[in-house]
Amino acid sequence: MKLNNLLGKLLGTSKYQFEEVHVESQVIDEIINISKEAYPNEFMALLEGKVKEKILKITGLVFLPVETSQEGAVMQVFMQPLSTNSVGSVHSHPGPSASPSDADLNFFASKGFFHMIIAEPYDRESIRAYDSFGNMADYRII
Repeated sequence: MKLNNLLGKLLGTSKYQFEEVHVESQVIDEIINISKEAYPNEFMALLEGKVKEKILKITGLVFLPVETSQEGAVMQVFMQPLSTNSVGSVHSHPGPSASPSDADLNFFASKGFFHMIIAEPYDRESIRAYDSFGNMADYRII
């Protein structure tokens, strides 16, 4: 047994190991539409999904109370229902950069393991994905 598999079983994290990320097309469309409606403010939500057969499948968005402005967004994550299968987050950036800020990186490290940022012009090509360390991540729209 490989060390990371053993550690995953001991720490209870093996159910979160995945090799691919699939995001449902309707989730992408919702992210785009909400980002356009929220502009010039940021929009923020949690990504809902689960890992099955080494594929993380994003199936929906979870909305919690958020304070937004043109400079950022603060989510009240303590209000997340326990029954939610959140695996990360998504938020918009007003402007052309989908690179994470220091605040984004801190949030990524504390909440989930797959994160998305959408920037102007708020289309499929302006979405970037990251892991919990802020490294770019690949995903496929299904």
